[in-house]
Amino acid sequence: MELRQLEYFVAVAEERNFTRAAERVRISQSGVSAQIRQLERELGAELFDRSARTVTLTVAGQAALDYARAALTAAGAVGQAVGEVTDLIRGRLTVGMVIGCTLTPLFDALAAFHEAHPGVELLLLEDGSDRLVDGVRSGAVDLALVGTASATPDGLEALTVISERIVAAVPAGHPLADRERVALRDLMSHPIVCMPTGTGLRAVFDQACATQNLRPTIALQASAPDAIADLAARGLGVAVLSESMAAAHRDRLLARAVDDVETPALLALVWRGAHNPPVRELLVHSRREFTRAGFTLADSDADADADTK
Repeated sequence: MELRQLEYFVAVAEERNFTRAAERVRISQSGVSAQIRQLERELGAELFDRSARTVTLTVAGQAALDYARAALTAAGAVGQAVGEVTDLIRGRLTVGMVIGCTLTPLFDALAAFHEAHPGVELLLLEDGSDRLVDGVRSGAVDLALVGTASATPDGLEALTVISERIVAAVPAGHPLADRERVALRDLMSHPIVCMPTGTGLRAVFDQACATQNLRPTIALQASAPDAIADLAARGLGVAVLSESMAAAHRDRLLARAVDDVETPALLALVWRGAHNPPVRELLVHSRREFTRAGFTLADSDADADADTK
């Protein structure tokens, strides 16, 4: 039994798909399949049910998964312990970023981290916020920049980068354009253009509508704020955006605060714990770069700052 076989096993278990797992570990799908088969022969049991389109764990696979993760964590800890003693951090750091987000301070932090710790392999992936949060919880992602409707997702630590209220953005001539402020109910008679389910901004909007028992007409969805603004500017619906997203398009859209939605849309860095040296170091660089760029940061708790220094 080899560590790489356990790595491939965990990847397939978490991705529920051999193709995605192969992309994650960066070898061919046939290579992943062959190593998993070899592992199953050594263990004397099938680990996956391959009869359906989505790969699922067998009873034996479920029993093995936690131990496989523990073995990989222990193996990684050996290198990290030696690295810390010699003042050299090594390993792999998987960083997630919500689709459509291009905050340059995160890229600056990654660049500074890479320069300081060239022995760490950096992997950057884009996905929906919900999937990224799940990835951080499972350990597949070490740290992620996500949109969220709560300051700290359950079971994780967080550093809030942006906290803004949502607005309704419309072009001149729209019925809502003559109002300085609007209520959520005012939006219900118009088609809505917004981000898809699984994003923080959409979660805030959906929760606000559910609280008031309102049923919006979601006409169009897009992951990128610029695309939402483009659609709204063409009269295809009322754009639901955050304050800064709408401000970037003030030349063609009028932003109106939604008075009765007080819950802010948050953009935050989330992680499972800063005990991993690469995560701890990247957080130090992230704090520095976001602060330098003028962002006001908010920790999930008073101890988080101490954990990252």
